Amino acid sequence: MEMTAKDLAAALGGTVEGNPEAKFSSFGKIEHGKAGQLSFFANPKYEHFVYTSKASVLLVNADFQPKEPVEPTLVRVPNAYDGMAKLMKLVAAKEQKCRRHRGRCRIAWSAKLGRSVWVGDFVTIGKNCRIGDCTRIYDNVTIGAGTTIGKNCIIYPGVHIFPGMVIGDRVILHAGCIIGDDGFGNVKLPDGSWEKIEHLGNVVIGNDVEIGSNTTVDRAQMESTIIEDGVRIDNLCQIAHNVVVGKNTAMAALTGVAGSARLGEGCTIAGLVGVVGHIKVADNSTIGAHSLIIGNIRKPGETWYGNPAILHKDYLKAYAKFKQSANED
Repeated sequence: MEMTAKDLAAALGGTVEGNPEAKFSSFGKIEHGKAGQLSFFANPKYEHFVYTSKASVLLVNADFQPKEPVEPTLVRVPNAYDGMAKLMKLVAAKEQKCRRHRGRCRIAWSAKLGRSVWVGDFVTIGKNCRIGDCTRIYDNVTIGAGTTIGKNCIIYPGVHIFPGMVIGDRVILHAGCIIGDDGFGNVKLPDGSWEKIEHLGNVVIGNDVEIGSNTTVDRAQMESTIIEDGVRIDNLCQIAHNVVVGKNTAMAALTGVAGSARLGEGCTIAGLVGVVGHIKVADNSTIGAHSLIIGNIRKPGETWYGNPAILHKDYLKAYAKFKQSANED
C-alpha cells in the first residue's frame, strides 16, 4: 500500500496542509512515527508528539491549531480517529480483494455459497449451509450443517461453528472462537454423580457483530442464545446457554456471563467481569473491571463496581471508610 497526502484527503473528504505529494506506505503511532508512515493525532494529551513526529503525513482534526512548527504534511478531517479507522478498513478491504481463491477444502454439494465468497485451505462447510456474498472464510474453519452466514462476514482461522447456527451480515469472528458448543448443563443425581443435559437450541448472531479470539458462545438448551446487532465481544469471553446480549453492548476480555442472563442494550462491561445466571442488567449499564453481578440491575445508565458489585458511588464511599479504618489500625 502506498498513498499520497492528496489521495488520503480525497478518500476521507479532508484537506491537505503542506506537500500534497508526501507519500506513506505504513502506519505508525504518533509518538514514534517515521518517514514513510502515516500517524494521527486526536487526543490532546499527545499534542507534544505532533511537534517531534517524523511521520511523512499526519491526520488531524479540522479545527487543530498547532502552537509550534510541524514537520509532517497535515491532512485535516472532521474527526481524525474516525478517519483513521475508515482508512484502515479501506486498506484491509483492498488487500483482501487481492486474495480470492478457493484452496483445499471440503464443501457439501447441498451448501450454497454467494458471489465472491473466499474460502481458504482445509475449510469444511456442511450440508445445506448458506453463505452470503463476499464473505471470507480463512483456513481451518469448520461450519456445521444447516448454518446460515450472511454477507460480507469475516471468519478467521480456526473458528468452529456448530450445526444450525444463524449469523447475520458483516459479522467478524476472530481466530479460534467457538459458536454453538454445548452449554454447561448437568443434573446432580441421588448418588452424587452428574447427568448431562442435552442442548438442542442454537446461537443467533445479529448484524455488525464482532467476537474476539477464543471466545465461546454456547448454544441454548432450548430456543436460542442471542447476540443482538452491533455487539462487540473481546477475546477469551464465555457466553453461556440462553444468554441474550443486547444491541451495541461491548464486553472486554475474560468476562463470563452465566446461563439465561439478559444484558441490556448499550452496556459497557469491563474485563474480568462475572454475571450470574438468570438475572437482568438494564440498558446502558457500566460494569467496572473485576466486578461480580449477583442480582438484577433495574435502573438504566448506572455504574456498578466491586465483588459483589454495588453502585460505584457507594463503592467509593465504602472504600474511603475502609482506607480510613486501615490507617487507624
